[in-house]
Amino acid sequence: MREILGRRRKLLFRRGGKPAQLGAALHYATEWQWPVLPGVGLRSGGRQPAGARLGLGERVTRRCSCPDPDCVVPGAHPFDPGLLAATTDARMVRWWWTNRPDAPVVLATGGRAPCAVSLPAVAGARALAALDHFGVRLGPVLATPTRWSLLVSPYGLPELGELLHSQDWVPSSLRFHGEGGYVVLPPSRIGAGQVRWERPPAATPAAPWLPKVATIVDALVTASTGSPDGGSRLAY
Repeated sequence: MREILGRRRKLLFRRGGKPAQLGAALHYATEWQWPVLPGVGLRSGGRQPAGARLGLGERVTRRCSCPDPDCVVPGAHPFDPGLLAATTDARMVRWWWTNRPDAPVVLATGGRAPCAVSLPAVAGARALAALDHFGVRLGPVLATPTRWSLLVSPYGLPELGELLHSQDWVPSSLRFHGEGGYVVLPPSRIGAGQVRWERPPAATPAAPWLPKVATIVDALVTASTGSPDGGSRLAY
């Protein structure tokens, strides 16, 4: 049964050898009830002649499709539609990705949807090793070449405020994606590169289990201040 479910997830996220954003978006929205919407996506910064190959050290520049020429998160944010349009409605999801099949899949965090705690990729790899060492149970973990995000159960701003106030110190590398925030889900491609699962969801039809934000933050603070030389394990 587990093997069948695993193959089912692969089919949802990959079709014909290419990322299948529509299948993934429908799965998130209808199976897990995660509100999603299409991200702004990328546009090519220049065209190569037909049949041309990139030389050593050359690459095609990928820029955000939004009007900001200096966008710092190219492709990785909502624009049109805006974040408030996120939905679990299958008809809307199909319409969006039928018209924009390569659009990134954006999860609107907060409310009843998952939230996230993110940190730079180098610190993220160290953090996961430390959390595993402490025996902390993790939910799914998202990864891009620049940043990793640990999905957590929904929390409100008052809960987050009390949690942070109770800590003597919190690593400055942490970012919190709660109400009014978002993260980009696999198999999206953004300016930073491919979005993937560093820790994939369990192969079950039900929505993934998620830890509480307090559990993750407490463990990350302990990991960061517990380096033998007095430094931070989460430095980057």
